Amino acid sequence: MAVIDPIGDLLTRIQNASDTNHDTLEVPDSKIKREILRILQTEGFIKSYEVIADAHQNFLRVILKYQENEQMVRSPIIQKVKRVSPPGNPVFLRRHQVPLHTSGVMVLTTSQGVMTNKQARRKGVGGEVIAIVS
Repeated sequence: MAVIDPIGDLLTRIQNASDTNHDTLEVPDSKIKREILRILQTEGFIKSYEVIADAHQNFLRVILKYQENEQMVRSPIIQKVKRVSPPGNPVFLRRHQVPLHTSGVMVLTTSQGVMTNKQARRKGVGGEVIAIVS
């Protein structure tokens, strides 16, 4: 069955796996998903991701990150993932509209690639807001 919103599917799977304390999850591969996962790894939300080659379609295996307290109870690093620009209703920000500080990390797709709100602000570019991860 075809997925209407592949980015939304990725974000939902990450949120669901994080909520249910899964260590890994697999999603179909794409360039934009790799870029989003690269940002999540750089920002410390996930441990890592890897491309799994398959004859039909490649997959991305995402390894989630958790923190443990003194009682050895795991709590996910990712608390909330919000999709901002669904298909058909994109949300764009001009360079001066991109917030420097948000509650979490804002992921944008710009003319210079996929980046965080801090990187976009530093480079002086705006773009489409994909998601906010906290």
